Amino acid sequence: MRSTTFRDLLVPLALVVGATAFAADSNMVPGQLSPPSQAGRSTVKAAGKASQDAAHAGKKAVDAAEAAAEKGKADAGRISQALAEGIRRAARKAAEAANRFQEKAGASSARAIDSTREAARAVEEESRKASVAAREALDRADESVKRSAQASKEEAEKAAQATREALDKAAEAMRNAARAAADAAEQSAQAIKRGARPPGAEKP
Repeated sequence: MRSTTFRDLLVPLALVVGATAFAADSNMVPGQLSPPSQAGRSTVKAAGKASQDAAHAGKKAVDAAEAAAEKGKADAGRISQALAEGIRRAARKAAEAANRFQEKAGASSARAIDSTREAARAVEEESRKASVAAREALDRADESVKRSAQASKEEAEKAAQATREALDKAAEAMRNAARAAADAAEQSAQAIKRGARPPGAEKP
């Protein structure tokens, strides 16, 4: 799936984010007979913001991973150290974006309220897988640079092909993780609308 298509899937996220901010800042949550405590609102708002941040980081990570994969494909069949270096730079950006995504996913999981904790943990796990895949792609890109400078054309092409495959794998892993993050952000917004309370709070 190309990045433009994936971005289309995340269009509803903007609406989710708006709903999250509005509901979290309101004194009265729709469907409730009385407003939640200030501590409860703060906890839910923090959980929603963390989930939103993770989803945003996921989208950026997808963009970086798909850009790296596209660059690898564009340079297929052409062997030079300069091209390999360009792909490695793109792979490094993707790996850095994946790391930031994993950090945001971890923060979201730590702040999640009961009703969204399972979704947040799923995002954390998927982001971890994506980060591993991105690091592996960067390793392949490093190897490709070395091969382009030192090895035969045939060996260099094999290394370049391995890099392309690793970049494709990383991009797919990133898409999976970002979809999970978008779903978790939507669940967080819905939890706020339902008047979700922090762990241990009394239910009405």
